[in-house]
Amino acid sequence: MKSGRNKRAGQATRAIHLGYDPATAQGALTPPIYLTSTYAFESVEQGAALFRGEREGYIYGRTKNPTQSLLEQRIADLENAEAALVVASGMAAISGTFWSLLSQGDGIVADKVVYGNTYALLDKGVTRFGIETKFVDFTNLDEVAAAIGPKTKLVYFETPANPNLRIVDIAGVVALARAKNVLVVVDNTFATPILQRPIDLGADLVIHSATKFLGGHGDLLAGVVAGKAETIKTIRMNGLRFLTGATISPFAAFLMLRGLKTLEIRVERHSKSAATIAERLSKHPAIETLHYPGLADHPRAAIVKRQMSAGGGLIAFEIKGGIKAGIAVMDKLDIIRRAVSLGDAETLIQHPASMTHAAYEPEVRAKHGISDGLIRLSVGLENVEDIWDDLEQALAAV
Repeated sequence: MKSGRNKRAGQATRAIHLGYDPATAQGALTPPIYLTSTYAFESVEQGAALFRGEREGYIYGRTKNPTQSLLEQRIADLENAEAALVVASGMAAISGTFWSLLSQGDGIVADKVVYGNTYALLDKGVTRFGIETKFVDFTNLDEVAAAIGPKTKLVYFETPANPNLRIVDIAGVVALARAKNVLVVVDNTFATPILQRPIDLGADLVIHSATKFLGGHGDLLAGVVAGKAETIKTIRMNGLRFLTGATISPFAAFLMLRGLKTLEIRVERHSKSAATIAERLSKHPAIETLHYPGLADHPRAAIVKRQMSAGGGLIAFEIKGGIKAGIAVMDKLDIIRRAVSLGDAETLIQHPASMTHAAYEPEVRAKHGISDGLIRLSVGLENVEDIWDDLEQALAAV
């Protein structure tokens, strides 16, 4: 999509206008919701051609819907991907991708720090069907290179990683994988395409829990996978159509289209406020350790600068006094809500060891750098001084 000066329009403009002309829907400014499960064919031959894949069109709501298609077009454009598939949840995007692209005897190399349910899928799910998973430290490229073997079909990681915001060098991993003809799959949920575009750095597929920042309002569940058109078609016709059947509802797709319209300004506000909070927490006497990609003294600041335009809206930290002190602080909060999601308008705080990452065995969690005292904060859209005041009064308790 181009602007009036014949240059590519900005991300916010494309997220609002791309792929839709009100003239095609009786002048409706907002794209309509197509609440239909099935579609009529003009003739038997047209229907047969659609089923054979010789014509583009709609057959049945499980695989594609016009509201969903517009959403997919806009997300693919924001990620600089050829195509995208939107499904019912982030885990549906991950599992649908794995089931579509892997077979018995194949291998996955994954970072040791990922979302708890992703870890469960990799450690206990796919392994039941003869797929091997190797967990290694993706901040050490030598470990990644050593782990990629003849059976490895894809590497998988998050950056920033959930919950401790570890940063992985996307281009570095891509270089290793390319040399061995291995697909690179990156979960970009925490950064969003506003701050980071892994495909521009060579990744093959990008995944999102769209429940988070892309939706942005805490009122939907959705997942996204974006990449080459042929690969996305494979995932749609296998992972979605019959392996999971995890179809997004037309109304959820509509809500996501609404969320995309404000994605850029929301992510900018999340990031700006989080940077302020992180800077203040870094100087607070009650804080033992702090993890935030946007800090100037971050140990991987050079990589952050290469692949992210800002630090994002998530902060992880530990409080002096350990888990008991952390629980006391969390229970003292008023405006900040104790909840496990992120990317909402509300500021949310959670305890990974007992919540989102409880799927990790305690000894594995400790080995992978997810301490019992770690707290994850998703900075919302409230006024930053109100967020800070709430944190400050709670921290005063310890």
